[in-house]
This record gives sequence, structure tokens and C-alpha cells, in this order.
Amino acid sequence: MRYEESDFQVKNLNGYPKKSFFYYVSKRIFDVLGSLIGLTFSAIPIAIFAMIIKKDRGTVFFAQIRIGKLGKPFIMYKLRSMVPNADQKKNELIDKNEKHGGIFKIKKDPRVTKIGHFLREHSLDELPQFWNVLKGDMSLVGPRPPLHSEVEKYNDYQIQRLLVKPGMSGLWQISGRSNLDFEDMIDLDLKYIDERSTIKDIKICLKTIRLVFNHGKNTGAY
Repeated sequence: MRYEESDFQVKNLNGYPKKSFFYYVSKRIFDVLGSLIGLTFSAIPIAIFAMIIKKDRGTVFFAQIRIGKLGKPFIMYKLRSMVPNADQKKNELIDKNEKHGGIFKIKKDPRVTKIGHFLREHSLDELPQFWNVLKGDMSLVGPRPPLHSEVEKYNDYQIQRLLVKPGMSGLWQISGRSNLDFEDMIDLDLKYIDERSTIKDIKICLKTIRLVFNHGKNTGAY
């Protein structure tokens, strides 16, 4: 199914400080260089995980339509961490959802494969998103890109998280991730939009790397 930007009424910046042309240029340069480095260093791990995933039933990559800046849809890529028919099984697990506000999360999701648990714990399933960053669909830092079904439930306050390009990491991810409530995620995303800068992006990236190499402990990833 194809979605158009007009599907969502994303409002103006509502008081958020405007950024300079230099900020957007430096952010894009940072994204391109970071994604190239990320793709280079993740090529071998992705190849290894791809062989394991392929052996453990199904396709290696999972492609899904997500909603980006100003409601523009794009295809986001991940290493597959769930069983092939995960979407169909989701309806059977709705009553077990541990979150609200349009987010579906189960700490011990039965759809997640054995290798998938490891990938999610260390956020390694998201390595292919360096390609999304290089293409310009995403940034290294920004709010996580939501599903169409999630955005449909947003109110005027929540939909402001679509004012900027979505990211691989952000304040939400380094502050507890899935351990936080939906409202906390929204507040952290809008806080980032309000305070975003090149220096803050660098700090968030460095903290993200530290968390990944901290064996996934206390990251809230699942």
C-alpha cells in the first residue's frame, strides 16, 4: 500500500527554534560520513548474521513501510529477528501488549527467534538502516520512524515528532528505550527537536555506541 505525505497533517514548528542552513548541511555531511563508516564496519557482522538467519527459516532482511519527516513514507530495512509470519501472529497477541499510545511491545515476544533476541538486545538488527541514512530517508540521530497505524493515533502534540527526519538513535534510545512509556518517548523526541544541534548529535551517537558495546545492558532493547 502506498501512502502520500498528505495523509498526515503535520503542523508547523510551533515555536521550535529554526536551524541555520549550516546546521542542515553539517548534519547531512555527518550522516553521509557516519553511514559510510557504519556500512563498512557492519558489512562482515551483517554477512555472518545473514548466514545464521538464513539457516533459521526465512529471508534475511525485513523491509517495512515507515513514516518519515512530514509524513513521507519510506521503506526501512532491518535484519529479520522474528518468525516469517510475525505480522499475522500479532493479532493473536494484541491483548498481551505491554505498551499503549499506538506502540505494540511484549518483553518476551514469542515471535522473536533465538538469534533475534541476541540481535535486538544489542540493537544489531538495525545495522541495515545505515543504508536508509545514506539514502537520506533517515538520519543517524532523530525520533524513531513510526508505523502508519501508530501515526493514525497521534494527537496534535504527538505528531510534531514528524517535524524532523527520523533517526537510528536518539534521546529515547539512550534514555531507556522500551522501558519508557509512550508519553516519555514523545517528550524526549520533542525535547530533541527543540535542542537539536551537531554537538548533541555527536554526543548521542557516542553514547549509543557505548551502550551497544555494553552488551545491551539497561538499554531497554527488546
